[in-house]
Amino acid sequence: MLITQARLSDSEELLALQKLAYQSEAELNNDDNIPPLTQTLTQYIEEFPQRLILKIEKNDRIIASGQAYIENDTCYIGRLIVHPEFQGQGLGSAILDQLEQEYSSAKRFELYTGEKSIRNLQLYQRKGYRIFKQEVLGKTTVIFLEKF
Repeated sequence: MLITQARLSDSEELLALQKLAYQSEAELNNDDNIPPLTQTLTQYIEEFPQRLILKIEKNDRIIASGQAYIENDTCYIGRLIVHPEFQGQGLGSAILDQLEQEYSSAKRFELYTGEKSIRNLQLYQRKGYRIFKQEVLGKTTVIFLEKF
């Protein structure tokens, strides 16, 4: 599996995948107003240069992605997404590993997920992340995890 850096021209496809992948999160929390679902293409394109966005393609179609940026020695990882047809095959884990490797100079890594996203929480904890806080955002309780 080849992980490559996304290009700005991938933005529309990446946003479509993001919206598809986050449908399950919205259903779990009965909350259609989570930011990954309400983000516009214009917003996505504006954020693009500020992040490292990685992707995995199969048959010229993006099937997984993740993004990160560093601020004050902390690498913030987000929007780790896998097409529903390809979940459970280690793609999200591979992208997470690659993002951590790309930002290996970071002293700390941080990410978050919904409290009802048990598979995500299990993955992150297997990868050494520990819960350090939770917040209610809209109808969703979000769990923040960190790794040193």
